[in-house]
Formats: sequence, C-alpha cells, structure tokens
Amino acid sequence: MEGFIADTLYDRSKRKNSLINKKMIARVLGILLFVETTMFLICALVAWIYQEPETFTFLQTAAINTLVGILLILLSRGAERKVSKRDGYCIASLSWLLFSVFGMLPFYLSGSVDSISNAFFETISGFTTTGATIMDNIDAQSHGILFWRSFTQWIGGLGIVCFAIAILPIFSEGNVQLFSAEATGVTQHKLHPKISIMVKWIWGVYLLLTAVVTFLLHIGGMNWFDAICHAFTTTSTGGYSTKQASIAYWNSPFIEYVISFFMIICSFNFALFYMLLKGKATKFLHDEELRWFICSIFLLIFIIAASLVVCNNYGIEEAFRKSLFQVASIHTSCGFNTDNYDLWPPFTWVLLIFAMMAGGCTGSTAGGIKNLRLMIMAKGIRNHFKKLLHPNAVLPIRINKQATPPSTVMAVAFFISLYMLIILVCWAILIFLGVNFDEAFSISVSSISNVGPGLGNYGPAFSWDTLPDAAKWFLSFLMLIGRLEMFCVLLLFYPSFWKNR
Repeated sequence: MEGFIADTLYDRSKRKNSLINKKMIARVLGILLFVETTMFLICALVAWIYQEPETFTFLQTAAINTLVGILLILLSRGAERKVSKRDGYCIASLSWLLFSVFGMLPFYLSGSVDSISNAFFETISGFTTTGATIMDNIDAQSHGILFWRSFTQWIGGLGIVCFAIAILPIFSEGNVQLFSAEATGVTQHKLHPKISIMVKWIWGVYLLLTAVVTFLLHIGGMNWFDAICHAFTTTSTGGYSTKQASIAYWNSPFIEYVISFFMIICSFNFALFYMLLKGKATKFLHDEELRWFICSIFLLIFIIAASLVVCNNYGIEEAFRKSLFQVASIHTSCGFNTDNYDLWPPFTWVLLIFAMMAGGCTGSTAGGIKNLRLMIMAKGIRNHFKKLLHPNAVLPIRINKQATPPSTVMAVAFFISLYMLIILVCWAILIFLGVNFDEAFSISVSSISNVGPGLGNYGPAFSWDTLPDAAKWFLSFLMLIGRLEMFCVLLLFYPSFWKNR
C-alpha cells in the first residue's frame, strides 16, 4: 500500500513538472476514434443498402478503429482530468492526423486507390475540405466509398473536435481549450457562456443548411444519394463530387445557381447565423467582414464575366453563371467546377489566385487567409499613410465600430507573413520535386488555402494523381496546417512547446 501511494505521488509530481498531460491526450484521442468508428458504421450501412462488398471493408475498418480507441483509453487510466491550452493544440493536430490515417483504410483495403500515398492524400484532402483528388475513375466508385468521401468533408467542415464537443459533452473544463485550438479566425465569438451549447447551436445551423441544400438539389434533378453527398460537400465548402465531371455532369443552371448561393452562404461567419436566429438581424447586415466578402466576390464575378463575353464569346447569362460558380467555388475554397478556367483569359487566373488566398469569413467552413485579416491589413495600411501626413494623430483600426487591439493587428500581420512565406517555401520544394513553375505555385496556394483545383495539369479538368509521392505527402501536410491555421500544428515543432517547467 505504501509503495502504491509513493508511486502515485511520484506520478503526480512528474505531471506537475510537465506541460503536457499525455494520458488525457490519449484518452480524448481514444474517444474521438469511437466517433470515427460510428462514421464507418454509417458508411457500412450505405454500402449494405446498395449491396456492395465495401460493407465488409467498412466493418473491418470500424473494428480496427475500435481496438485502437480502446487501447488508447486503457493507456490513459489515472489521467488527470484537465486539458490545458497546450493539450488542446496536441489533441486538435493529432486528431486530424489519426482520423486521416484510419480514414484512408476504406480506400486502400477496398482497392479504390492503389497506394497508401494516394489513400492518405485523398482522405486528408477530404477531412481538411480541400477537395483535391487523385481519383480518375470517380464514376466507377461504389456508393459506400463515394459517401465516405463526402462524409469526411462534412465532418471536417466545422471540425472533428468541434463535432465531438457537440455530441459528446465529456471534456468538461477542456471544451474551451479544445474549441480554441481548432476554431478558425482572428477571434472566436462567444455566443453562449457554455462552449458545448454554443457548438450545438452552430451544428444545428449546419444541419439545417445541409437539409435545405439536399432538398433543393433533389428538386433540381439529382437523385437522393447524389443530393445528400453534394449537400455535404457544399455546406462544408469541400468540393468532392460523385462524378468525375463534377457539377458540370448535370448541365443544370438551377443546380449551379443553388450550389453557388450556398457555397457563399456557408462561407459566412456561423456566429452571424446564430445572431440572425436570435433576432439580431442588424448585426448580420452590418457586419463589416461580411460586406467586404460579398463585395470581393461580386467584383470578381463581374470582371471575369465581362472578360468571358468579350474574349471567349460567352452569352451574357452563361458568362455570369460560369463566372459566379467558379468565383464562388474558389473564393469559398470549395473547389467544385462547371467550366475549365484554364481556357479563360490569363489575367483571370491572377484574380482566382487572389480569391484562393482570401478565402471566406472567419468562423466559417471556408479556408484561406480570411477576409477579416485582409480587412485589418487594408485599414492598417490606410492608417499608415494618414500617419505620414498627420504624425500626431491617433488612428485605431476599427472593425464593426470597435477598436482592434494592437496585439491582434500584430498577430494578423505575423499570420499573413507566415502564410506567404510557407507558400514560397512550398513553391520551391515542389519545383525541386519536378512540378512546373506556375503549376507548383497554384497548387501551393490551393493546398494551404484548402481550395482543391490549381492551374494547368492540376486544374479543374485534371486530378492530382500525376504528382510525385513525395509531393503528395508534403501537400497533405500543407493542407493540414492550412485547415488548422498553421500555428496550431507548427507549435508542435517548436522545441520549447515540449519542455518541462
């Protein structure tokens, strides 16, 4: 007995000197794997309904997932039930990695893809809602596999940990740290004192949008299976389709307009939807980031539509529709396509690259730098010019009539600088690996912005299967740091992060 007490005291003292609660991290990861097991069982049900052999594949994968989850929970016995900020970063990063590692098994075990590199790439591209694919035979895939591709994007849209908080309120005090580590944006709107209730509200809006999109796409001519899959990948701004030709397969203006509208809607800050439901419509309508985002989208749409009419002889309605769809898809980081923009005037590619980098609004399913950060930088540059003329003037950067703290402005500047630096480094590495100059740049931007298509051989008309395996692994990592907004993942490579007190 005395020996047991001594060992316990030793473990506690050791924990006090450590900044990382490893046992609690293992426990949470084990529980999260049970969430993924449930996802596999749902896909097994879909495959069983269509009487496909992938039913066994999903059951097999669910069993593997369950065993690993149980093992992690057993290893976490005696864990101190606290989650620090550092633990939150570990859990957020490792959960996405684990989900992708086990999520690739259905692709590989079913023979849908021919290598582990391709299977992992397809899976992490799904969970991060990037939408870049290595598949050249999507139409030949089973319903189970196609549903799994779409399902990964739907869960990844609002976040794996965010989903777990909504359905498994078991992390108590750790909810704040976990949500903060995974949530995207400059700041997180606290809509409710309890994080779990706030997350449930957000997921309620997400479910409602998914249901509406499903219904409208079915009215537009899709069968229920295709409608559900595309609703998943539209609301998550993911871009995976059940057809190789993507949305162009249906050749339906109605479907194009519906998906265009909801790609844009789902790139709004979800906190604004909560305010709208609570009757605070003025906050929704007067949000500066929202207005900046909408203005950016429609400015690009009209410029590109005009160029398509003048240079490519499109009709006015067709030019507007094609421009609307492609700009909405790229600006929201969704990645669907109905036209090959590689055949558009070259200057439009520059506008699309800007749209890739800009992305959607903070607190949305969209990727990219986010429009709030761009707006803060634009106002900061404007104030700098004013400061040159009026050195003694006090010029705070105001967003929604509130002054932005200097620390936030500095953080935004660092974020954008690091974002651009990573793109340049990735660009150089891809060129070294044999990718063409312009294509390397476009897929670097596309990957970190979680968009999907790039330019040239990796544009909307092609898959990314021809990339070298080394490039696929590197871009997979780039997708992950882009989805978690860089610092969450890169902190794990910072030596001081792991040092004891």
